[in-house]
Amino acid sequence: MSTKTSKAKHIRDKWRSKSWYNVVAPSFFGNIDLGAVPAETADRLIGRVVEATLYDITGDFSHHYLKMFFQISAMDGKTAKTLFKGHEYSRDFLRSLVRRRTTKVDGLFNLTTKDGFKLRIAVSALTLSRIKTSQEKFIRNIMIRIIKEKASALTMDQFVQEMVLGKIASDIYNESKQIAPLRHVGIRKSKLVVAPANASELVLADGMSNVEEVEPDADEIAESVDLEADEDAGIEAEQVEEEIEDEE
Repeated sequence: MSTKTSKAKHIRDKWRSKSWYNVVAPSFFGNIDLGAVPAETADRLIGRVVEATLYDITGDFSHHYLKMFFQISAMDGKTAKTLFKGHEYSRDFLRSLVRRRTTKVDGLFNLTTKDGFKLRIAVSALTLSRIKTSQEKFIRNIMIRIIKEKASALTMDQFVQEMVLGKIASDIYNESKQIAPLRHVGIRKSKLVVAPANASELVLADGMSNVEEVEPDADEIAESVDLEADEDAGIEAEQVEEEIEDEE
């Protein structure tokens, strides 16, 4: 009995050795406080990804559906500075956009911003009714052209702001609606692929672009099919995912 008691006394409380650090959004989002995270040492926070919503940053409830991801890239005392890592629509919001007897035009693009950041973004345009394949092609070409123009002219900070606040999607919508009636256009997902070597220095201190259309991988295909599964009678998302895996 005494042996068990002595062992219990020597149990170390790991939380007591940890300190709390404040995480802030990038400067182009106003260094908004994203909350506090614990760590034994500051260097252990480098590389950790923090999730928030755009509503947490802007205070606008209409932005609650947009999930934002920030990666801690530098420490300034007790403050953790972050780099934009990516964003995506919430699952429920994306499902609410899908309708029967309509067309969803998807575009997946790799791009390089003016200051050398490489991103992969997924753009979706949803129509009011079914459209022809030729119309889908025209809309996708508009996506490529506008994204290329934006990426070549804007830095990472500027591009991310226009992307998450809907400016780029609005430009695509205004041109594409001449091809077919549209219900929604948005950049539903983005991911930072490569950051310049001096990205951490840019965070602390606060040319030409290449845009390439890429084919979605199996996970992205399965995700797209899963979103439409509820609308297409007789199709189960799990079955489609199994077929994709079998083909691979």
